[in-house]
Amino acid sequence: MTGESKVVAGHAVLWNAVTTIGRDFRERFAPGSLTNSLRKADVRALLDHDTGRVVGRVSAGTLRLREDATGLLVEIDADLTTPDGQTLAGTVGRRDVTGFSPSFRVLEEDWTTGGPLPLRTILEAELIEVSVVSFPAYPQTNASLRDAISAHQRLIAKMERDQRLRGLA
Repeated sequence: MTGESKVVAGHAVLWNAVTTIGRDFRERFAPGSLTNSLRKADVRALLDHDTGRVVGRVSAGTLRLREDATGLLVEIDADLTTPDGQTLAGTVGRRDVTGFSPSFRVLEEDWTTGGPLPLRTILEAELIEVSVVSFPAYPQTNASLRDAISAHQRLIAKMERDQRLRGLA
């Protein structure tokens, strides 16, 4: 990565965060609901769900996804040599765009009634893509810009810390 590389990072899904879908129902993701999908899916990162504006891909190594205690953590390498990479870094960097939106197929769900609307808990889903968007269905999501060098340094520090905790270093 060059010194001009940027990484857009944040959570595209937050476990148990509830949102209202239309005026029909409420929805949330259960912890671990994407685990199986992440093992096998070649997910893409898009701008505003536009399949013609791919800004990252798991198989290319330009999109990294992992579950943590909070939800689905996303890191996208913004390619500043492309117009869409510049748009991604520019709009997120200025904080004009601050959210993520996942596209997924529900494989297993649980419905409960009570409250103003029924609640769907997604127990397992197939992740198709994650988009950086202006108006996320889940307003709790977050996208921010950071230098790729800093992200790489944090990753190395975390790996070294994890090795020390396991007694490998």
